[in-house]
Amino acid sequence: MSIDLADLDFWRRPLKERHEAFARLRQLDRPMFFPEKKIPFLRSGAGFYALVRHADVVEASRNAKVFSSEPAVTNPEPPGWVKHVFGESMVNLDDPRHARLRRIVTRSFSPRMLGNLQNDIDAACTRIVDDVVAKGPGDFVGQVAARLPIHVICDMMGIPPQYRAKVHEHVDVSTAYTGVRPSLLRSVALAGQNMLALLALQRLVIKLGHERQREPAGDLVSLLVNANPDGERLTDKELGSFFALLLVAGNETARNTMAHGIKLLTDHPAQRELLLGDFDAHIGGAIEEMVRHVSPIIQFRRTVTEDYELRGLHLKKGDKVVLFYGSANRDESVFPDPDAFDITRDTKPHVGFGGPGPHFCLGANLARQEMRSMFRELFTRLPEIRTVGEPELLLSNFDNSVRTQRFTSGFTS
Repeated sequence: MSIDLADLDFWRRPLKERHEAFARLRQLDRPMFFPEKKIPFLRSGAGFYALVRHADVVEASRNAKVFSSEPAVTNPEPPGWVKHVFGESMVNLDDPRHARLRRIVTRSFSPRMLGNLQNDIDAACTRIVDDVVAKGPGDFVGQVAARLPIHVICDMMGIPPQYRAKVHEHVDVSTAYTGVRPSLLRSVALAGQNMLALLALQRLVIKLGHERQREPAGDLVSLLVNANPDGERLTDKELGSFFALLLVAGNETARNTMAHGIKLLTDHPAQRELLLGDFDAHIGGAIEEMVRHVSPIIQFRRTVTEDYELRGLHLKKGDKVVLFYGSANRDESVFPDPDAFDITRDTKPHVGFGGPGPHFCLGANLARQEMRSMFRELFTRLPEIRTVGEPELLLSNFDNSVRTQRFTSGFTS
């Protein structure tokens, strides 16, 4: 089997084949170079080096001075005009601009702030499972996994209830564009829909930000648009970019881990019984193992800022490297029997929330909190819940997303 990570056809292959391909790449003496293919409306460069070993991904993540997130972390790179229309996202910035934005928003994810959310998260989980009981099981993504993260984010931001269905719709449209684009016509259609969805999200939160400047309401938008003790606040474009990032990244991580996770627990009944036998003892490890096994975000790109040697590879200034988190999370030198799903394994070094360093996922603890609460509610009230058949996955080289997953609750009214 030939391997070409830059070819969109590679991402159409069965998951097992892709894991086998990455296992072969991890055995090479140094990272392999892949020439870049031209994709409509995206910048095409010379290509990239694939960082597939855990140690390489960690090294690049920690050394943000050499492995820069600018001008963009997506691969291939979007056109330069995008940042002028939508503003610059935190994930595409280096210090000091990245540090400033992260400093402003970090206080929103403090242990105290997350603790204040717990009752709301629990109540949302109860309502979601109430609906499953009342309506019966169908699609786990639509009925459970997709609802909780967006509800929590909208609650945090203070988005009025009447706008939330539209927010959900815009998020689904924007994340669909991360999938493989099979034709020029489809590329144009998806790109246009994506842009309109992101603009709509930004307009909504910017309008709310103006209202919160006049009348703060104790929500996250109020916190971000009014000056912190250092006199810093987000501008309109920064607020819009942060909201889009929070909705896409924050939603997708928890949503997809839950959707894949319920399938993993169905396919591994011994692990499921272990979890249900002592939920509190095992749920923390189960969540970390799900994130490791799933790797919700497949890859991020970095641009080399100076000549650098990485595992015998001489990188030149301007070279591109791509960090493949899913491969790093199955590195045999770090995770014994990496393809096994084992909720008792030590998963502390996984990079499912990004590697260590300044770009580690800001919302990782919120995602863990959401998943813990949802799995507790599900297995307390529907202990026989299981998936049915195989999930429908988004065809993507970026987002390990579940579009639909049938399930049965085992509940009899």
